[in-house]
Amino acid sequence: MNDEESFEIADNEMKRPPYDAAAFATAHLDHWQPLASVIDHTLLRPDATRTQVENLCDEAIRYRFACAMVNPVWASTAASLLAGTGISVGVVIGFPLGASLPSTLRQEALALTRLGAHDVDMVLSIGHLKSGDFKAVARTIRGVAEVVHDRQAILKVILETCLLTVEEKLRAAEIIVESGGDFLKTSTGFSTAGATVADVGLLRGVAGGLCGVKASGGIRSLEDARAMLEAGASRIGASASVAIVRALGAE
Repeated sequence: MNDEESFEIADNEMKRPPYDAAAFATAHLDHWQPLASVIDHTLLRPDATRTQVENLCDEAIRYRFACAMVNPVWASTAASLLAGTGISVGVVIGFPLGASLPSTLRQEALALTRLGAHDVDMVLSIGHLKSGDFKAVARTIRGVAEVVHDRQAILKVILETCLLTVEEKLRAAEIIVESGGDFLKTSTGFSTAGATVADVGLLRGVAGGLCGVKASGGIRSLEDARAMLEAGASRIGASASVAIVRALGAE
């Protein structure tokens, strides 16, 4: 069996429980608070300052966002600011290129979860995927998933969908689900494009009810968030989080 055949997943081999996107969207768009609970409040700019990270965490607490998503250098700061609030710390690894060594990714995941990170968003190895080396992609994800899950944290794997063909998106999504990813995530927000309704729907079609789908990249308005949830997203990544929930009535 070659690499490609090893990841051919027949319907009877991967059962995908149904997922009711319409019901989820309705429940989370009825009021700003449930919407906030599925938004990762994000600050990943390379020039982000301590003051900006502190403000991000203050907003995450005030609006009860799902997590405050920061670069690794700010993980301990965010963990200190969010301690005891019930708001998770989110971090990115292998970001934004998806070209780190598997050992580096595991070490980074372990160090960051020890610092208090609960949501770990990792870019898959895009080059390996496009080269057809699906075993390498799976091994890397599986290795990080083991570290993250041992620390009672969750792993979101970023496909960077704007760089992939439809066939590559489908294959990547199947590998992520099989390899222990908790969420399929569309984009880093640092490449040529971000999330699209079509890509969210495609990822949800693969995930079914087995794992979450996070739409990120270019989501700047309530209308954007609504479209992504209705397409099948169960988590939104955005830096415009406050504006989005204010559009639904938050103050």
